[in-house]
Amino acid sequence: MPPERILIVDDEESVRAVAAALLQQSGYATTTIESAEEAIARLQQDPDYDLVLSDVMMPGTDGLTLLDQICTDHPGMPVVMLSAVKDFHVVTNAFRRGAIDYLLKPFERAELESIVMRAIEHGRLRKQNAIYRQNLESIVSARTGRLRSTMQDLERSYDITLEAMGDALDLRDEETEGHSRRVTAYTIALAQAMGVEAEELRIIARGAFLHDIGKIATPDNILLKPGRLNDEEMAIMKQHCERGYEMVRKIPFLREAAEIVYAHQERFDGNGYPRGLRGEDIPLGARIFAIADSLDAMTSDRPYRKGTTFAAATEEVVRCVGRQFDPRIVEVFLAIPGETWAALRAEAEKPAPSVRSISLCSPAVAQSRQGG
Repeated sequence: MPPERILIVDDEESVRAVAAALLQQSGYATTTIESAEEAIARLQQDPDYDLVLSDVMMPGTDGLTLLDQICTDHPGMPVVMLSAVKDFHVVTNAFRRGAIDYLLKPFERAELESIVMRAIEHGRLRKQNAIYRQNLESIVSARTGRLRSTMQDLERSYDITLEAMGDALDLRDEETEGHSRRVTAYTIALAQAMGVEAEELRIIARGAFLHDIGKIATPDNILLKPGRLNDEEMAIMKQHCERGYEMVRKIPFLREAAEIVYAHQERFDGNGYPRGLRGEDIPLGARIFAIADSLDAMTSDRPYRKGTTFAAATEEVVRCVGRQFDPRIVEVFLAIPGETWAALRAEAEKPAPSVRSISLCSPAVAQSRQGG
């Protein structure tokens, strides 16, 4: 191992010579400097010293100022102060400003060796601690990256599960194929225009996609009835909101989205179902979804009618503002160019869509039935 290097700074040549001789006899490599200014310049060129021994009182820049400079430019480098003055306030000030130890002149060899040995060991431990912290930060960063990747994979697997759930509903009701995929695209676009943050946007997208999942429990003779439903059949159909909520809320990562499933048929004026919620008591995602759902219902073909244009559907949304729809959200809806909705519809109807894009807040997914 190469010898530890010590920089000795003192304006008295005799002190420098004695300290250097004693330390060299103990196996250290020494460099002597006569001023703080010269020491600062030397350390800038060659900072690889294990210890600095510096006098306190020197012409020009004093030892305490040198100490401050070393602590700033070379944090972790140990500094021992030398002084012929036994002044408690000077000693305290030196320690407060970062000195490792304080040695009074004249000093004995054993005392010098003992202090130097402790100071160098202190510096060595500082370096080891710094290396340990750097390694620890690297380990934490690497593991955080792996954890983030694992969470992203888990989220993708969640969304694949959602896709399967949507496909299950798709297999039952071909009449409204692609509805959930389209309303999810519309809902995302409207929520983004409102400035909804990414995490809430994912929740809203999932709620929009799964809004009709409760219809899986609706009897075929009602779900697949080609004509209009009678009052008794409609009452059964309306149960899909609560049934969907009970299904989805049991899945931890969908618990918040379940609230949108539960409330997606509520109206702003309180005349919706199943709970008759009014105004802002309706979750924001459900209020946004209400417009997207109606937009798709009006512009989609049904066996008993032809879909209308987006312009005509927009007029109907305006007509129902304050009753079915939140006026604040309608205002944002009207600021979005009409051609945006047609473009989103075309994108959502491309072959082999994947619900996995919901987690990235992109247009996505599956399907629905009458009642929206």
